[in-house]
Amino acid sequence: MKLNFIDSGKEFDFGRTSQDYAKYRDIYPKSMYEKLISFGIGKENQKILDLGSGTAVLPINLYRTGANFTSTDISENQIAFGRKIADEKGLNNIDFKVCSAENTGFEDNSFDVVTAVQCFQYFNAEKASDEIFRILKPKGIFCKIFMDWLPFEDEVISEMEKTVLKYNPDWSGCGFEKFKYNYPQWAENRFNIDTIHSYDVTLNFTKEQWLGRVKSCRGVGASLSPQKLKEFEEEYKSILEKYQDDILKLKHQLHIEIYRSVKQNKTKTE
Repeated sequence: MKLNFIDSGKEFDFGRTSQDYAKYRDIYPKSMYEKLISFGIGKENQKILDLGSGTAVLPINLYRTGANFTSTDISENQIAFGRKIADEKGLNNIDFKVCSAENTGFEDNSFDVVTAVQCFQYFNAEKASDEIFRILKPKGIFCKIFMDWLPFEDEVISEMEKTVLKYNPDWSGCGFEKFKYNYPQWAENRFNIDTIHSYDVTLNFTKEQWLGRVKSCRGVGASLSPQKLKEFEEEYKSILEKYQDDILKLKHQLHIEIYRSVKQNKTKTE
């Protein structure tokens, strides 16, 4: 994938990170899933489409709700690993499909809920929102989620970003500050905002887990050459050794936006 507004147009492919992604990216806190359920996402028999699903982290963690999940991603490798994890856990009620968010191939009014976790920035917002509106049922829910690390509040994260930029100066996935919400243009005439919820969360990582999480990010495993990736890993391992604690407690902000489709049920006319 190559997008002019991300990393100065440098190519990246999360499929290259799938092994690390599958092992180290199931990082969202339990509180997030509890909040989604309280917001009406994950009801029994609800039909939920997860766009940009990667290795199906959200469907796997919400599987216990009894909802019916479809996991989609543009990367065949990500979907293959997601299917493997689901099979190993005996989660046989998740469907998988390789497709883009802008052209899913599903029929109109197919889903009660569409989710997009940590991925909407990679979509063509206008085309994807058109597609989401089309495949959602009347008054259906679109839930957009992202979680940012906070480099200006956490020394470990700040130092990590400097190390990544040393190997990938074009990386733009850094320098996040606290998010401020504005109603987006792509939602106009398609969605009303239903819920906005942001909160700070501290995530615990072993050094191995944090290194794996960093390696699976766009600026590292998804874009560096094998040699540069090896050099980065060796250098960052040595940097992490200076931290005495076995568990790194790292500051993040989690943001949930829930939109309601303005599509109405059609009424029969005589």
